[in-house]
Amino acid sequence: MTRAAPHIPAGRSRRVRGRPLLYTSYTQDMALLDTPAKKTGTAVLVLLAFALAVLLQDRSLEVLAGAYALAIGAIGLNLVTGYAGQVSLGHAFFVAIGAYTAAALSGPPGGDTLGYGLAELWIWLPAAGLAAAAAGVLVAPLATRLRGLYLAVVTLGLVFLGEHVFKEWDELTGGPGVGREAAVPQLLGVRLDQDGPLGTKEQLLYTLMLTLLIVFAVAARNLARSRVGRAFAAIRDRDIAAAVIGVPLTRYKVLAFGISSFYAGCAGGLLYTISGYVEPGSFNLLLSVQFIAMVLIGGVATVSGSIAGALFISLLQPVTRSLPALVPFISADTTKTPNVFQVETVLYGLLIVLFLIFEPRGLYGLWIRVRNYWKAWPFSY
Repeated sequence: MTRAAPHIPAGRSRRVRGRPLLYTSYTQDMALLDTPAKKTGTAVLVLLAFALAVLLQDRSLEVLAGAYALAIGAIGLNLVTGYAGQVSLGHAFFVAIGAYTAAALSGPPGGDTLGYGLAELWIWLPAAGLAAAAAGVLVAPLATRLRGLYLAVVTLGLVFLGEHVFKEWDELTGGPGVGREAAVPQLLGVRLDQDGPLGTKEQLLYTLMLTLLIVFAVAARNLARSRVGRAFAAIRDRDIAAAVIGVPLTRYKVLAFGISSFYAGCAGGLLYTISGYVEPGSFNLLLSVQFIAMVLIGGVATVSGSIAGALFISLLQPVTRSLPALVPFISADTTKTPNVFQVETVLYGLLIVLFLIFEPRGLYGLWIRVRNYWKAWPFSY
C-alpha cells in the first residue's frame, strides 16, 4: 500500500525530511542558502573569519585584509566576465580610478597632491565606486559592438592608457616613483589605520575588509539570483537567442560593465588603505592578470569562487616574494631579469592553463567534487 504525498497549500513550501534538495516552491528554490547544511556552514565560516581577528598575528591579518579587498574586485570581474560573458582584461584601470578618487577625496587640501579633506569612509568609498562605474559605462558601448578576443584586446588597451595617464598626472597621483598617500579609513571620526581601544590597526582594518566583503558578496549573489542575473546568463550563453526572447542586450551589457567597475573602484579605494600608499606603477598588466587568475582559479560565475581565488593568489604572493632568497638567479630588483614580478606573471599564467585543462571550474569545482564524493561514499558513482 503506497502512502499518498502530503498536500501542500499554494504559496507555501515544506522541506521533506531526508530530501534536502526537493523543492516545493520557487521561493525555496531561489533561496540564498537553500539547505540547512549551507546555512550552518556559512555561519561557521563567518564566525571563524571574525574570530581570526584575535587569533592571528598582525602580519597575517594584513595579508588577509588585502585578500578580502582583492576579493571584492574579483567578484566585480566575475560579474561581467563570468556571469555576463563579457571578457574584460582592463580591471586594473577601474581599480586605479577608484583608488585615486578615494585618495583625492580623503587627502588633505592644500598639499602637493589633490585633496578635499573628506576622510569619512562612507563618503569616499561610494564615490570611488561611482567614479569607476562612470568610466565603465563610457567603455561599455564597445561591448555592444565587439565580443570575445576583440573586446578583450580593447579592454587590455585601457590598462596601458591608464598607466600612461596616471604616471603623467602628477597633481593627482604624485608621479611615478613618488606616489601619494592612500585614502584615510575613517569611520564616524574613528581612524581605523591607527591602534586604538578597539584593537590594533591590523585588527580594525581586517574587520572592516571582512565586513565589507560580506556585504558586497551577498549583494552580488542576490544580483545573480535576480532578473538581471538571469539576463546576464542568457547573454553569456547565447546573446542572439537572448535578443530574440526580448533581452535588451545593450542595456544589460552596459549594466554589467557599470556594476563590475563599481566593485573594482570600491576594491581600489579599500586595497591601498592597508599600506597607506598608492603609486601609479601598481596598476599595470600584472594586476589585471592577477584578477583574471583569481576568477579562473577560484571558479567562473561563482561568488564563493571569486573569494577563494583571491585568497589563493594573496596567500601565494608571500611565497613568490621569498623566491629571491631561495633561488639565486631570481632578483627582487625590477631592473634585473628575471625578477620576482616576472616570475609571478609566468606563475599566474601557468596556474590559469593548468586549471583550465584539468579543472575548468577552478577551486569551486574541486570543492564540488570532494562534496559529491563524500555524499556518495562508499559508492563510487
